[in-house]
Amino acid sequence: MKVTPTGVGLGLRAAFIEKVERGDADGRIAFLEIAPENYMHRGGKAPQRLARIAERIPLLSHGLMMSLGSTDPLDRDYFANLREFLARIDAPWHSDHLCWSGLDGALLHDLLPVPFTTASATRIASRVREAQDRLGVTMAVENVSWYLQLGQPQKDEPDFVTEVLERADCRLMLDVNNVFVNSVNHGFDPYAWLAKVPLDRVIQLHVAGHDRWEEDLIVDTHGNDVRDEVYDMLAWVLERTGPKPVVLERDSDIPPLPRLLDEVARIDEVYQAALARWNARETPRARHGS
Repeated sequence: MKVTPTGVGLGLRAAFIEKVERGDADGRIAFLEIAPENYMHRGGKAPQRLARIAERIPLLSHGLMMSLGSTDPLDRDYFANLREFLARIDAPWHSDHLCWSGLDGALLHDLLPVPFTTASATRIASRVREAQDRLGVTMAVENVSWYLQLGQPQKDEPDFVTEVLERADCRLMLDVNNVFVNSVNHGFDPYAWLAKVPLDRVIQLHVAGHDRWEEDLIVDTHGNDVRDEVYDMLAWVLERTGPKPVVLERDSDIPPLPRLLDEVARIDEVYQAALARWNARETPRARHGS
């Protein structure tokens, strides 16, 4: 039976996998999120460590290379290997980014934006449905941070995301920090963004830190502590969705594991307070059958 964790987890990184294997995070995280591409084609210690960790801690899968916005055909070998890996770790779903990251077989190692058009949404939704069929698990797509508009948009980002979700009938991996980063860089209200997307399709959330590169530009580096504004947005979402798994991502300037676990604990305080408010709202509704 597939495990569907809630609570607050951590993105597993090579910088501290040995300590996690040793048990240093036991009891302090609800789950771990992994990038399957880091394990699918590797021998040696990494997959062995992951297997030992998976005996104690549930794993969620978040991909980096599907390139859903590309025009390249979906790679048959990649999907065959990914399907086998997801079955091995008993993943309840798989998520990847609403972006493109390669063309003509070349991997660009970046998460690049897609045009906010109906044609783009239709094509990407078709690829999401195909990916879901190939993998045999639920697919979720993640909203990304972006710094330049690709082409002339026909709609704003939340309307575009909603169209993809509805056409693909898939779930949303909601990255709250990406919404905040885009809101600062492009000058919109992040809460208005959140109010427009179908929160009933949220299956998981990401939070992370970012860095300011210029006076009017912040970049989603995953290299800093989560900001208070992002905590506030996370709470706002959880008050409306109820319990969902929340992942802390850290990919650069990674601090020692104890400090990361302290940040997980702070996120959990926000999480529990938001769920208490959600419960206070939902209990009267359940009592009255509405």
